[in-house]
Amino acid sequence: MSCLYAKVALTLYKSKFFAPMMQQVPNIVIIPTYNEKENINNIIHAIFDLEKPFDILVIDDHSPDGTAQIVKGLMEEAPFKDHLFIIERQGKLGLGTAYITGFKWALERQQYQYIFEMDADFSHAPADLPRLLAACEDEGNDMSIGSRYITGVNVVNWPMGRVMMSYFASKYVRFVTGIPIHDTTAGFVCYTRRVLESIDLNAIRFKGYAFQIEMKYTAYKLGFKIKEVPVIFINRRLGTSKMSGGIFGEAVLGVIQLRLSRHLAVKRK
Repeated sequence: MSCLYAKVALTLYKSKFFAPMMQQVPNIVIIPTYNEKENINNIIHAIFDLEKPFDILVIDDHSPDGTAQIVKGLMEEAPFKDHLFIIERQGKLGLGTAYITGFKWALERQQYQYIFEMDADFSHAPADLPRLLAACEDEGNDMSIGSRYITGVNVVNWPMGRVMMSYFASKYVRFVTGIPIHDTTAGFVCYTRRVLESIDLNAIRFKGYAFQIEMKYTAYKLGFKIKEVPVIFINRRLGTSKMSGGIFGEAVLGVIQLRLSRHLAVKRK
């Protein structure tokens, strides 16, 4: 009898602790980084602590503070081994190109059905990842957006000027493009695989805020079902923001270019 109990206990132990590490996870979170040593260890642990499993792909733009070394150190440990990955680039090449690199990497691996964008600085709460996933996996949407503005203005610790700039930028985008999305510049997004497979990623033109707008605009124009999930955006506590006036200026002009352009970044069959 004791032998039977031992076998049952071993089976339960393996199913709880080893099976999640061995199984193929269908969800991957792409996190671009540049000088995020204060945050990267904690954000990785927070995501892996979730009940739902998520793999992580870090796209590091040659951070001089050693961000990549922290990630590579974790990659050799359980439970991160074979579920935490990194691509190191040779310099600051832009947020949009980082995500495009990550999208292509994920699409080359058939297991990934839900592909996420997320910041490293905890402005996007890891606890909201399952909510974005559920909006697609359970509710049948093609894309979900962690929205700061779907239920008012849910932003904490931002200067008022930046809140107003971001809020009215989204209003401006809605007015110019006609897309029914309240938070058009949001960077907390879940894409189903079919959305990214339908977009010609090589034809995406923009790198900063306008990249986020172009991706949403293209998905909307292709007829995909998009849902905004209300989230609270909390300004980073550690590290420094990568936002610049040039990125915002690209968005203002980029929206007009998108609206006037007759060509979407769509894969031709």
